[in-house]
Amino acid sequence: MSSITCIPTVPSSGNTAELRDRARGALLGLAVGDALGAPAENMKPSEIRSRWGRITGYVTDTPAGTDDTEYAIFSGLLLARHGSALTASHVEAAWHEWIADRDEGPFRGAGFSERGTLENLRRGLAAPISAQHRHAWSDGLAMRAAPFGVFAAGRPAEAARLAAIDGSVSHEGEGIYGGQAVAAGVAAAMAGAPTIAVVASALAVIPDDSWTARSLRRAVAVAHRGERAVRSAVVIGGYPWTDLAPEAVALAFGAYAAADGDFREAVLTAVNMGRDADTTAAVAGALAGATRGASSIPPEWASAIAPARGTCLPAMAGHHVLEVADLLVPGATEVADPLTPGATEVADPLTPRTARVADPLTPRTAETADPLASGTMGTAS
Repeated sequence: MSSITCIPTVPSSGNTAELRDRARGALLGLAVGDALGAPAENMKPSEIRSRWGRITGYVTDTPAGTDDTEYAIFSGLLLARHGSALTASHVEAAWHEWIADRDEGPFRGAGFSERGTLENLRRGLAAPISAQHRHAWSDGLAMRAAPFGVFAAGRPAEAARLAAIDGSVSHEGEGIYGGQAVAAGVAAAMAGAPTIAVVASALAVIPDDSWTARSLRRAVAVAHRGERAVRSAVVIGGYPWTDLAPEAVALAFGAYAAADGDFREAVLTAVNMGRDADTTAAVAGALAGATRGASSIPPEWASAIAPARGTCLPAMAGHHVLEVADLLVPGATEVADPLTPGATEVADPLTPRTARVADPLTPRTAETADPLASGTMGTAS
């Protein structure tokens, strides 16, 4: 699975409807997977079965994303600002401007890698030294890597390069590899590559003898046998922490391969395996959403995704994943600000949107706009 020569050519710039649909599918799929998996995070399959039977949809009345969605929005907006010119200095400056140097509020749900990074940045350490903490191997980069694949559609190597730049502030080694694998896989899926080529693209951009590559290969090799086989092939028995990048990324790709790219099946397979279920389902959702497009996401799941609440990153409150998706496809600089009806130009993508959208804590009503409809972002939840 080392060749990426089978990646199709992306749609031409003159016909971007398909590319936009895949972009929206990838990031909306990430947010849906995150919200579906959040209640099952850190649980065993037996605990999930005992509480809900098999999870087949949202198990809370107010489903919402976690730090996975908010960090993906953050990275996507940063990428929309800098594109392929993105540097580690840009990323480090954004972490300071939008997270480390602000009153972070409750900061609920952030992972160990984010906490370690923020502590280092606040001590005056710069990238890549800021990534030298005890959790640099976590899936914190993998959870926010999908936007790089959306931006670099059909170019897995470029997606992996950009993901590594983003990750240099917060991760090292296997933590970087996990993010690169996700970014490359999404880039291939954005071009319409078949499932096996998506997996091949992920493996092609990381060291063949890395823990991430070994775990990913094991997961995909047994994917035809279902989620129990995938989980058994990957999970480190007895290890208490569930955010290992090699484990989470492998579980996500295993779920995606087991479903052969079908969105509903891929996400639910990831959710019901437990462990870091919000992240594994978010990654599986991004891969499947890019493969099948936004129309493959069940409407009742898609309609629950509202602009970010800023629960983890207050600066991201009011931004919607569909806004980010639209900014990352060709021609984004010529389209109207997707959250400002009638606008003639796109504002700085890192400008807070809170004042431009409904109160993110206002309960949804039956009249909530379809977030997949052209020009709408839904309402806040």
